Amino acid sequence: MGMTENALREKICELARSMFDRGLTSGSTGNISSRTEDGGLLVSPTGTSFGRLDPGRLSRFDANGNFVSGDQPTKEMPLHTAFYDTRSSAGAVVHLHSCHSVAWSLMPDVDEENFLPPLTPYAIMKLGKVKLLPFFRPGDPAMGEAVRGLAGKRSAVMLANHGPVVAGKDVEAACNAIEELEETARLAILLRGYDARILNSEQVSDLVTHFDVEWDD
Repeated sequence: MGMTENALREKICELARSMFDRGLTSGSTGNISSRTEDGGLLVSPTGTSFGRLDPGRLSRFDANGNFVSGDQPTKEMPLHTAFYDTRSSAGAVVHLHSCHSVAWSLMPDVDEENFLPPLTPYAIMKLGKVKLLPFFRPGDPAMGEAVRGLAGKRSAVMLANHGPVVAGKDVEAACNAIEELEETARLAILLRGYDARILNSEQVSDLVTHFDVEWDD
């Protein structure tokens, strides 16, 4: 038995506000969605701030994807539905314009198939391999198509010059994972230009095996 819809609405707004208050996304940027118990979706409305989401005005979709109540949903809806349609385990999706992950996406030598360097175990455990996608005009449906093209193999993508998008089993897991992504990118920026002692391939393989991480090439 999951949480009631009212509790889920409150949880979405509480988590969004926490991320906003800590500067993980600013202004009216970022969007968040979660599956409801009946197979529908709750989605942050277009043009809203993570700091001031209203639980009663979240966009509500039914299990068939029909918009049923609340304010109009985020313009980035194609990104969210791309994850839900391709990853059966996705119970929530969150997208931020977080500073350090965007900065890291601009670096010329970043690995597109494995965006984050193995600095700590946690990003590996919570995100698997993060795929760096190219730059798209905001709201371009091609972003959703690019996620669909990954065929559900990744739980997290980084939109170059834009921000990360992460799917999780529930809204708390998705938010924890995207925070880990931003924190790891922040570490990468701090360490850039140093010969840092990152985790070696054996240590990474051990983590992937021990924690049963999705790590397909």
